[in-house]
Amino acid sequence: MAATDTFDFILFGGSGDLAMRKLLPALYYRHRDTSDTAGWRIIGIGRQAMTREEYIALAHEHCRKYVAAKDFIDSAWTAFAGCLDHVRLDATAAADYLALADKLKDGATRTRVFYLATAPSLFTGIVENLGAAGLVTPLSRVVLEKPLGRDLASAREINDHVGRVFEERQIFRIDHYLGKEAVQNLIALRFGNALFEPQWNRAWVRDVQITIAETVGVEGRGEFYDSTGALRDMVQNHLLQLLCIVAMEPPASIDADRVRDEKLKVLHSLRPFSADEAAQRTVRGQYRAGAIGNKPVPGYLEEQGIPAQSRTETFVAIKAELDNWRWAGVPFYLRTGKRMQQRLAEIVVNFRGVPHPILRATGGEPINRLVISLQPDEGLRLDLMAKVPGQSMDIRPISLDVALTETYHSRQWDAYERLIVDAIEGNLTLFMRRDEQDAAWQWVEPIMKAWDKSGQPPRSYPAGTWGPTAASALIARDGHAWHEES
Repeated sequence: MAATDTFDFILFGGSGDLAMRKLLPALYYRHRDTSDTAGWRIIGIGRQAMTREEYIALAHEHCRKYVAAKDFIDSAWTAFAGCLDHVRLDATAAADYLALADKLKDGATRTRVFYLATAPSLFTGIVENLGAAGLVTPLSRVVLEKPLGRDLASAREINDHVGRVFEERQIFRIDHYLGKEAVQNLIALRFGNALFEPQWNRAWVRDVQITIAETVGVEGRGEFYDSTGALRDMVQNHLLQLLCIVAMEPPASIDADRVRDEKLKVLHSLRPFSADEAAQRTVRGQYRAGAIGNKPVPGYLEEQGIPAQSRTETFVAIKAELDNWRWAGVPFYLRTGKRMQQRLAEIVVNFRGVPHPILRATGGEPINRLVISLQPDEGLRLDLMAKVPGQSMDIRPISLDVALTETYHSRQWDAYERLIVDAIEGNLTLFMRRDEQDAAWQWVEPIMKAWDKSGQPPRSYPAGTWGPTAASALIARDGHAWHEES
């Protein structure tokens, strides 16, 4: 971070779960591995009255838990703790911002990153109060966590308010999946090699599957999750952003707006849904009681904070299609859910078979498949057909597997590390532009309305499975199967 080694990182929600579990550990790693950190200031903001020493103790407790034991070095922590401070502030009280202004009064020429790790309902008030207190300078940025709104209208309202205080170049709408090393490697794989580009189109790709599966439930966030659901929480941002990376045309350069221009074209190419098409091409589900890792877990309606008659979906599967020359006719299957059989995030590109098979396949159907694994381990795998040893010319599937951590023999940056550094340096490439977000909501909103209009409850599925059987039927109608079920 040599270009901006003097900055203030102002963390709203500074004692919250995201700050303690992800953001402060990410900042600790970057501080530990950066040579010149004399100009760093990290200020946690919260409603709770807390001394600087109490805040450092709280941060220490959580970083001990979430930083790998081998990486937590006492001397490194002591140096990092020297950057930490805390300001008590009620985000809705304009007068409270005077204390923050006093804390920052000597830093008008420093880079300021306002990170809003709070409920989206507070974004508008925080930004307006920052502006009224004179805290927004030309070197300021604001980072907005998802979900940004509940629908197109509410997202536009938030963006309107934020846009009155910050210019678009200062607004960083974060999607942490884009900071994952495997996603960066997908970009490198596509645009840094000549091997795949000739096959990266409708002539050679049979289908694309993007899955984000979680084994956890609502994790004590029942009230929040029940007002959000899987479509808003995962599809509108994470899954659509991954789809854009897979499907976009090669940008003229890696410049932020050139990349985001190409992603926007993908979103505009998504075929919209009518009510009938939503019924045929989407599946929504809700987990019931089951078992995860041989341990019983409650159903969604039995979770704390969930209304007894809730129809909020915890699972979504969608068959998406792109109406453009490269991808016309290629289905993109999107799937996400909670309390599923395995924690998994992956992109699977299934290539078409050879035009005329002359060899006999054993041990499974002939496959050519690229698997980009995002979690729990990041890596790349290419499934090919190879000859079985012996006299015959039979072939069977083999895999060329690349585990990124083993290949590079170095600790991989957490996604938040990468994105925090980009925000400090002002690099917008991996952040959503406003028109991208608008286009994503425009595609998702008809699905939401179709579900509401139908009056049908989500399909039930046992915790610890891969979701409702209807999701398997959705892809089976095209003669395909989800990757885990192949």
